Amino acid sequence: MLKLTYTDNNFYIEPLSESLEDWLNIRVLLCLRAATSIYIEPSTASFLIPNNLPQWEDLRSLKLENEETIKFTVGDAEYLEISLQGTWVTSEENSNEGVFVCALTHTAEILLNQLWQEAQISASAI
Repeated sequence: MLKLTYTDNNFYIEPLSESLEDWLNIRVLLCLRAATSIYIEPSTASFLIPNNLPQWEDLRSLKLENEETIKFTVGDAEYLEISLQGTWVTSEENSNEGVFVCALTHTAEILLNQLWQEAQISASAI
């Protein structure tokens, strides 16, 4: 499972070893026990990755295995947008901050995480 955490001014990606259902069950139980609100809905999440990273060809081939879940769109001359189908989880209705989770093949999750990390390194070098 891939987890994207959206904060006020950034987002983070991390692969998780547990299943989507197990993670959601734990999250719901935690909110119930803490007496806090939780909103869960099917959604799409997108992020930009520079199109000059060497692993793009690997990711394009993995798209076939995850065709229903991953979509690519040309953002501009320098970036491609990756869109994922999954589940949005937040504590406030209509919030821009929360967690997006989706189930992909293990290889796709690792590769997306690696691409995101390399994009972060490139951005911080600039």
